[in-house]
Order: sequence, then structure tokens, then C-alpha cells
Amino acid sequence: MLFPTTCILSACILLASLSLSAALNLTLPHQQPDPEAVVQDVHRRLNASLSRRLLSSSSSSCGTGNPIDDCWRCDPNWASNRQRLADCGIGFGKSALGGRDGRIYVVTDSSDLDVVNPTPGTLRYGVIQEEPLWIIFSADMMIRLKHELIINDFKTIDGRGRNIQITGNGCLTVQYVSNIIIHNVHIHHCKPSGNTNIRSSPTHVGFRGRSDGDGISMFGASHIWVDHCSLSYCTDGLIDAIMGSTAITISNSYFSHHDEVMLLGHDDKYLPDSGMQVTIAFNHFGQALVQRMPRCRRGYIHVVNNDFTAWEMYAIGGSGNPTINSQGNRYTAPANPDAKEVTKRVDTEENQWSDWNWRTEGDIMVNGAFFVPSGVGLSAQYSKASSIEPKSAGLINQLTMNAGVFGDPRDNSAGISYPGFSGGGTGTTTTPGGVGGSGANGGDGDYFGMIFGSDAPPAKSSATSILLSLLIILVLYTTANHSALLSLQLLTL
Repeated sequence: MLFPTTCILSACILLASLSLSAALNLTLPHQQPDPEAVVQDVHRRLNASLSRRLLSSSSSSCGTGNPIDDCWRCDPNWASNRQRLADCGIGFGKSALGGRDGRIYVVTDSSDLDVVNPTPGTLRYGVIQEEPLWIIFSADMMIRLKHELIINDFKTIDGRGRNIQITGNGCLTVQYVSNIIIHNVHIHHCKPSGNTNIRSSPTHVGFRGRSDGDGISMFGASHIWVDHCSLSYCTDGLIDAIMGSTAITISNSYFSHHDEVMLLGHDDKYLPDSGMQVTIAFNHFGQALVQRMPRCRRGYIHVVNNDFTAWEMYAIGGSGNPTINSQGNRYTAPANPDAKEVTKRVDTEENQWSDWNWRTEGDIMVNGAFFVPSGVGLSAQYSKASSIEPKSAGLINQLTMNAGVFGDPRDNSAGISYPGFSGGGTGTTTTPGGVGGSGANGGDGDYFGMIFGSDAPPAKSSATSILLSLLIILVLYTTANHSALLSLQLLTL
């Protein structure tokens, strides 16, 4: 009979694919099977950019050592070649194309009067289109959203050269889409809204429930890059990435005046978020922040070369066994003696989190800050996460000097002001402590002191063995019971 053989063939293929995914810890389609290779690539690009800067004449070089900025800012004609930015990403979100392969769309109208039939020339009209678009702005704009802005696939919002502020109801929603770049815009004072119909594409209008009031909300999204944005004063999170979102880079951005800054992961029990992979690089976590920089549930989070000015509760928190790889950051603790710890295992006893893979390497601790690592027995899929020891925190000022929207003031100045707004959201008014520390770990030659290689045991190749065994069983069964021609016919069904 054909039916039993067909069933066995289908079962073998299904079991083999499930075994292979389990062995590689793959839970999402855009997840990298070897996150440590992505980490190494980030460090190689950092080293290369710093080396080029040091080899160039200081008077003629525009380079800062920041590999993202140096990729495009040294081109005096960057404004005529804006889409080159899409080739400058790093980390897990480096493949985000945005609207690189599409037309330039110019926003000429800052209004947002109709969320069902948006006006051509508005930002909303551009982001809902089906085709790839690189969206720029004709002038400085304050865009007050009537409801959440639902962004379609393959879009770039590029605010370079303009002062672009996005505020109001809902703010930016990136839901079940991919290849989004959000660059050089202010996002602030975002409030909950909804319970209304909103257009998400030229052919679809749907009823939306009430949004949380996040600055940027990612929901089941992939290949997302947020770069050089300034975020503050939102009702819920400044950036949330949940429900299977992955392949994300958040870089060169400035966060301030907020309580729950960044949430990565939906729920401790939501297994697909185990495949979430996020790079957080060259950001400045600045004035009046409280917690969640980020707060992680599951996944692999690479936190590299960021400047944490202060916090009120903790900087990095998590639950559900996320992997936290903290490298080359500067953590400046607040004056409060009870809030010196960088890390927090949320609602979890020590006997449960002691084997979680939380690493600190090359970080500088200022004003009594301390990071509590865990996970001496590293799991096979992340066995190399501790093999790279960057000594780069002494370069934090240089790497984060332009964090946020270009031209924005820093913590030691008057701060960012938004005319017509006075605080709000969940931001606080506490003034953080001063920044200190020095670059004692600058290193010579290899400016990050990279160490490639590991004494950890190699990952087991159990998936290959399982797959081969299943294939052998399948061949033996079909050979014993049917002719070769029949087997061929079965395979072509």
C-alpha cells in the first residue's frame, strides 16, 4: 500500500526538521543559528573602524570610530545617496533593508487628519504603501499623530537634515512586517489611543483596539533597525519588541525621562521569544531613567558599547532565562546605595537564575555599580558568548558622542526641550549622578582586546546524527517493501 509508506516518509521529514530546529535552538524563521558569530562580526567592524580612524590624519579624517556613522557620514554627498545607509547596519538587525530598493517619498504635509484615507504627502500615506519607500521630509516638522502609525514592509523613515518630531496618539507600530529602518527622529509624549478603524495598507482598513502608548512597538516583526533616534516621555515603553520579534538592532539612540524604557519579550511562557535576538549598541541611556534598559524575557541580547548615565532601580533586568551578553559598556550607578546593582532577575529566585547566561566583559563600573553574572556552565548554543573580551569602554565617549538625533544637547547641557510640552508620560525629574571612569583598558594594536576562540566544549552535532538515522531508516523501509520506481513515485507526490 502507498498510504503507510507515505505516512512514514512524512513523519520522518517532520521529525527530522523538528529535531534540527531543536538542536539549533531555532524558534523563529529569521533567527540566527549562531548568535556568537554575529557578536564577533560587530567587534570586527568596531576594530576596523577605529583602526581606520587612527591611521588617518586627525585634521582630515571625519571618522569617529563608530562603524555605523563612519560608513555614511564621511561622504560629503550623503544627502544625494541616502539609501546607502541601509548598508551600514550592524548586529542582528544589519540586514534590514528598509526602502533601499524603492523610490524616495517626500513628506510635505505634517498633518494626520484622516487615519482611514490619509492625504498624499503625509507620513501616514507613505508608510502604508505596499512598495519599498525611502521616506524623507521637505522641512522641519512636528507630526502629531491622531492614532497609531502602522508601518508597512520595506520602509525607511529618514529624518536626517531636518528636525522631525513624532508625538501624539499611538506613535509607531511595526506589526507583522519586516525590513524597517527608523533613523534620526524625535519620538516623545506618546499616548494610548485606538478603538477605531485605521488603514494599514492601500487595500486594508481594520479595527484597532487601544494601544499602550509606546514610542515604537514591534509585534511579530523582523529585520528592524532603529538608529539615531531620541525617545522620551511616553506613557508605556519607549521601545517594546514582543510576540516573536527578532533580527533587531537599536543603535546610536538617546533615551531620557522615562520609567520603563525598553521591553524585549512578551511573556516568560511565550516560547517563540526564545528566538528573539537583539543588538543594543552605542546608545546613551541618559537623564531621569528608572528601569528596563532593557528588561528581557527569553532570547539573546547583546548589549555593547553603551553609556548608562544612571538609573533609579536597575539597568538590565530579565526573566524567563534570557542570555545577556554585556560587553564594553559604562555603567554609572546612582547615589542611592540600594540601587547600585546593574542587573535584576525579575520575580525569580536565585536557585532558578543561577544557570542563566548573563555575562559582563570589558564593562566599566562607575560610582559603585556592579553587575551580577551567572551561568558558569554555559549551554551549548551560547558556549562561546564569553570568549570575546572587548576592552573598549574607555572609548565610550567617542563612540556615543552623537547618540540620539544629530545636534541634540547632551546630559551636561540644558537638555532636550519640546516647546508646548512639559514632562508627561512616565518620565521622572530626578537628576542622575555625574559620569566618571577612565579608559584603563584601551589596549594596544587591537583596540578592543578581542580574544577569539574558547576553551568551552564545542556544540554537539546531534541534529546531523538524528537526520542521517532517519534517512537510513526511510531508505531501508522503502527498499524492502517496494521497487525503486515506486519509491521515486512516492517522493514526487
